[in-house]
Amino acid sequence: MTLVRVHNLAVSLDGFATGEDRSVEAPFGHAGMRLMEWFKDTATWAALQGVPDAPPTPDDAFARRSFEGIGVEIMGAGKFGPPGWQDDAHWHGWWGEQPPFHTPVIVLTHRPREPLTLGDTTFLFRAARAERWR
Repeated sequence: MTLVRVHNLAVSLDGFATGEDRSVEAPFGHAGMRLMEWFKDTATWAALQGVPDAPPTPDDAFARRSFEGIGVEIMGAGKFGPPGWQDDAHWHGWWGEQPPFHTPVIVLTHRPREPLTLGDTTFLFRAARAERWR
């Protein structure tokens, strides 16, 4: 049996991973970046933004570990883009030409499309219903 580990999932104490009314301008909806504010102050985040030698913070140990041992990223369609991205053939995700994943990424969506490679990350779009994965 294949093992799957849930890793890097930010959830508020009341059980939400994102807010309502997501859009290009507000990727996390009305909640904004509140779930990830801690991460933006770490040396790991700075390195992802191309800032070398940022001072470590206590939270950086957790931030750094979030990239260890990942074989494949699995995300829902809402993490890949705002509502309606499936109708925009030019939408390539929130991350630009160098996504931070550095592994294959499976995007669960009801409307699969051809794979997309950006940098060393390949996005594979798969049907969200398990019986259609075969």
